[in-house]
Amino acid sequence: MKRSGRGLTSLLLAGCIGVAGCKKEEPPPTHPAAELPAPDDAPAQPSRPPEGTVPREGEAAANPPVHVVVPADGGTGAPVQTGDDAPETAPQGSTGGTAPAPAPVPAPANAANQPPEDLKNREWTAGNVELKRRPGMPVTLRSVRAGQHADYDRVVFEFEGTQLPGYALEYVDTPIIQCGSGDPTPVAGQGWLQVRFTPARAHNDQGQATVAEREMKPNLPILVELERTCDFEGEVTWVLGNKKPNKYRVMELREPARLVVDVQH
Repeated sequence: MKRSGRGLTSLLLAGCIGVAGCKKEEPPPTHPAAELPAPDDAPAQPSRPPEGTVPREGEAAANPPVHVVVPADGGTGAPVQTGDDAPETAPQGSTGGTAPAPAPVPAPANAANQPPEDLKNREWTAGNVELKRRPGMPVTLRSVRAGQHADYDRVVFEFEGTQLPGYALEYVDTPIIQCGSGDPTPVAGQGWLQVRFTPARAHNDQGQATVAEREMKPNLPILVELERTCDFEGEVTWVLGNKKPNKYRVMELREPARLVVDVQH
């Protein structure tokens, strides 16, 4: 009886161990790929922005930057020019698949109830050109400069602020008269193009001239002299002494306010 009890106890103990062994969970086998080391050329994730960059904040952080590449090696893209030398139309006979230059747009009116630029004034002419603007505070002339281009000489009259005065241009005969004194003044050339601005002035509130040189001799292919003949009672006048009374054109430019006069070679 004692041996039978011991045998039964052994069987129960073995069953318990067997049942417990069945309930024990083994960990899942490791995937072979997980045991491979990371490749040497795996890019590391940056922990901070690269040197020389500015962190994007606010709304900019949600919008990626846009980069514009301007061709500078003579590619098919047409160069963009600004300022006094900017051409207003594409060169004739140009090819290469580039989009044609847009037609010139008249400059907007200077102020309320002031007329805008007349595009007819941009056409070459030897006649008179005039654009009247309502009287108001005189616009101050700040600089006068001249330069040579491929087919014409250019004179730029730059004014203070955003407004341009009215203007009138015409070829006149000699003698050229100074408006203040009435004295004749010699101007070189054989074609004298008079440019008159109203309302305008070429001096400051202290009476000092804003354009120091009243007589300039640029000695360009067609333009040989520039002479200021009037700065009196809201009128400023300059005379362009040209070798011949060639055709000219007039354009208004903005930022800053400028009147451009081109005279053909």
